[in-house]
Amino acid sequence: MPRCFWCTDDPLYMAYHDDEWGVPLRDPQGLFELLLLEGFQAGLSWLTVLKKRERYRQVLFGFDVQRLAQMSDAEIEALMQDPGIIRNRLKLKAARQNAQAWQRLDDPVGWLWSFVGDQPKINRFSGRGDVPAVTPEAEAMSKALKKAGFTFVGPTICYAFMQASGMVMDHSRDCDRHAELGGA
Repeated sequence: MPRCFWCTDDPLYMAYHDDEWGVPLRDPQGLFELLLLEGFQAGLSWLTVLKKRERYRQVLFGFDVQRLAQMSDAEIEALMQDPGIIRNRLKLKAARQNAQAWQRLDDPVGWLWSFVGDQPKINRFSGRGDVPAVTPEAEAMSKALKKAGFTFVGPTICYAFMQASGMVMDHSRDCDRHAELGGA
């Protein structure tokens, strides 16, 4: 199966590419999880985060927004000892802060999807070299998320989140998933 240029032959990465990346996601908890994971990725590879995702689900209460919003400083310090996750105090505190910010949103799913007009934006990139790291929509989302109290949501993180959640479909034209997800 032809895949996007960035997908390695790691089975976990291939499954993520084939089954998740770019598929429109409107589940609140799923979107919240992706937003946090994209923040945890900052400065690292996505494969690193994927390999730790199950452990994150275990130690971050299944990405339950209410429970994460109440996470104590002591719980964060205990997580700093867990080798199964990315042990970054700022990112762990951001998970709590972002859960609190998420709770203040009336309709987080609709609000996030509004940055692409509530419909997946289908891009037609050829592959390596022409996929942007940032778009005006990602810049607008980043600015709005920061204003709403979120952190670790810069424009590059927001664009990766938009790609992962299917708000934008950036499978390259030579990838089998491109046509399956609405590309021409």
